[in-house]
Amino acid sequence: MVLSKTASDSDVSIHSTFASRYVRTSLPRFKMSEDSIPKEAAYQIINDELMLDGNPRLNLASFVTTWMEPECNKLIMDSVNKNYVDMDEYPVTTELQNRCVNMIAHLFNAPLGDSEAAVGVGTVGSSEAIMLAGLAFKRKWQNKMKAQGKSCDKPNIVTGANVQVCWEKFARYFEVELKEVKLSEGYYVMDPTKAVEMVDENTICVAAILGSTLNGEFEDVKLLNDLLLEKNKITGWDTPIHVDAASGGFIAPFIYPELEWDFRLPLVKSINVSGHKYGLVYAGIGWAIWRTKEDLPEELIFHINYLGADQPTFTLNFSKGSSQVIAQYYQLIRLGVEGYRNIMENCSENAIVLKTGIEKIDRFNIVSKDKGVPLVAFSLKDHTHYTEFDISHMLRRFGWIVPAYTMPADAQHITVLRVVIREDFSRTLAERLVLDISKVLQELDSTSAKLTVKINKQISDNYEKQVQENGKTLRKTEVKTQIEVIKKLKQMVLATKTNVIC
Repeated sequence: MVLSKTASDSDVSIHSTFASRYVRTSLPRFKMSEDSIPKEAAYQIINDELMLDGNPRLNLASFVTTWMEPECNKLIMDSVNKNYVDMDEYPVTTELQNRCVNMIAHLFNAPLGDSEAAVGVGTVGSSEAIMLAGLAFKRKWQNKMKAQGKSCDKPNIVTGANVQVCWEKFARYFEVELKEVKLSEGYYVMDPTKAVEMVDENTICVAAILGSTLNGEFEDVKLLNDLLLEKNKITGWDTPIHVDAASGGFIAPFIYPELEWDFRLPLVKSINVSGHKYGLVYAGIGWAIWRTKEDLPEELIFHINYLGADQPTFTLNFSKGSSQVIAQYYQLIRLGVEGYRNIMENCSENAIVLKTGIEKIDRFNIVSKDKGVPLVAFSLKDHTHYTEFDISHMLRRFGWIVPAYTMPADAQHITVLRVVIREDFSRTLAERLVLDISKVLQELDSTSAKLTVKINKQISDNYEKQVQENGKTLRKTEVKTQIEVIKKLKQMVLATKTNVIC
């Protein structure tokens, strides 16, 4: 009886992928294979492995958009083969980018006429936008110091310790000292007064955040501007402000229009915003906007002509896809002010629903603010038996990805969980998450109680054994017993966490 046969070439055409030889071998991990495989097999095998990724819609750690309308998805796929940098070959795409810059600049109250072109550029995200804005500040400061005959080898930027890591990258990559205002318990954003105190002659700018990554809070840019104006007047300096509005730039104009944080303030010279966050576009698009042409040094702009015509370029990379730019324009004209306002109001209301539900559990302190990026950051009131990291880990069993993290310098003893409310996070999901958090707490409480009983028994058994061995009665205070219980419990919890694969 024949139990096996040699796979033939006909396998490819008459059998499914799962009946072929391609699922009987491991995928290459280090070197390309010598032979090709059918496109159907390549797709199926990769698609199957990707199923082990988390569900983007349930990834509550991320600010980045995870849902767009089918019509926009089609536009993205139709333009995915266009290289954005080929402006002469794709003039309409370039025009759409310019329209986006103009619309966003007006949204941020740039001092422009009705038909005056704004100064800005599309980037792959706020990280690149911040690099470009930082370079502009550094070059302007260098030019000023050289003109005054002063040294320009020690530039610095003043920020809060709550800044996103891209600011640390800029400082390290482009040799700028990062002077951070430390945080404190209960105050998790940059203190404008302390920030202005740290400003000196070598400060190229002060960076304020409209929507802290840690708790979503808006920093007080208006107060920072007023204090810095006063210091500039006294010292004769002209230290400017950059606003990192990666998260809040597409929120504040629609639901907090009275808030002064943008180009209405005279010292705000540039703003970055992430189109792929609350600009409602998939990952890969950000924007850098300058107040005027004078705020972007001309020597930083390159001009090329080998793609067919003279083209100005001010980016860190060169080639990139056009689809995200086109998707941003779709959202701006599709939603308009009305649509963006409705979406941001829905997000804020759902954040309140989630916050209220978490408060009713009565086990957490709320760290986030109602006015800011729609998110809920919260920390345990009691860390005796488990931590926020344990809750984060156990929520993954329900499909939720909820990050737990420690605060930056001088508040690092505070650990929080954070849930970001995006456009596609409905009230039903918010209510469901509250239920699942309650289930996790009940399970952790139960596990903790069982461990305590087990440890108490171990201590009691050890005590009895010691009594028998010594032949005399030993007394142990209740306090000492509790100390041993807690110590043993922590050891067991830590040992459990070490073996967990997230």
